[in-house]
Amino acid sequence: FGVSVQAFHRANLDRLTHWPHSMLSTSTHDTKRSEDVRARLDLLSEIPGEWAQAVRRWISGNERHWKETPSDRSAEYLLYQTLVGAWPIGPERLWTYMEKAIREAKRKTSWTRPDPAYEAAVRGFALGVLEDPAFTADLEAFVAPLVAPGRVNSLAQLLLKLTAPGVPDFYQGSELWDLSLVDPDNRRPVDYELRRRLLGDLEGNPAPEAILARVDEGLPKLWLIRQGLHLRRRRPDLFGRGSTYRPLPVRGPRAEHAVAFTRSEGVVTVVPRLMMGWSGDWGETAVELPAGRFRNELTGEEVAGGPRPVAALLGHFPVALLVLVG
Repeated sequence: FGVSVQAFHRANLDRLTHWPHSMLSTSTHDTKRSEDVRARLDLLSEIPGEWAQAVRRWISGNERHWKETPSDRSAEYLLYQTLVGAWPIGPERLWTYMEKAIREAKRKTSWTRPDPAYEAAVRGFALGVLEDPAFTADLEAFVAPLVAPGRVNSLAQLLLKLTAPGVPDFYQGSELWDLSLVDPDNRRPVDYELRRRLLGDLEGNPAPEAILARVDEGLPKLWLIRQGLHLRRRRPDLFGRGSTYRPLPVRGPRAEHAVAFTRSEGVVTVVPRLMMGWSGDWGETAVELPAGRFRNELTGEEVAGGPRPVAALLGHFPVALLVLVG
């Protein structure tokens, strides 16, 4: 499943050649799961054994919640995925999502021919597991180690969107962590006043430590959007028609856990990947930067070109956005 880093670079080069102004979207009005839900769920592909054990354990422990109707393992599995990706989530949001999912699957019910008995059984099961303290405690214990790496995945995806060939698109509400599901969940009112206040808090370029200290508010995501868009407005020549794209070599024991490229030799993107298999120790892993001197738009640090340790580039913020300054 998935693609290699080399295939990712080839796809970006192809887009730059043929569709340099194509829109890059990670959440839309019709997204079944928001970008941040998917970023967390992506982690499950790295821990298939642990995930399978959890699902088997939950199936066994929750069998009693199916009541009189035979269980539907497909719907149940979808429910567990949804809970992991969007947790914490309440019963109304969860059932609205599940109802739409099972009707559009058209296996046992549909919009045009609904099966009230089947839907009542799925609803009863979904609400039953949410009210089961033993299950929710187990679920929370499983989700807790995924929250931080899921957020790093989100930031990595965001920086790739901001700097890869194409035009980045932002769906309403996705400026902060957004664990929304399909419509109407992703069309809930957006708290723009909160976003204005948080943007105000970013005036004066606070230290990365201060931004990361407010991670639960979504400030690192908003900071990355702000800095990336400011750069694109300030230096459109680095990203528009006539710009270039070049993968940057990553070498060392953790090379498979990083992606790096330069646009027009004037801006560099470095992001981590495969977070669940990364111990936090980059060792001697290094990125070969273009010649010159670069400033990190996210931390204010300056680094020289040439081979640079990934540990240093990502030491104060989970991703790096480097701009040539000399």
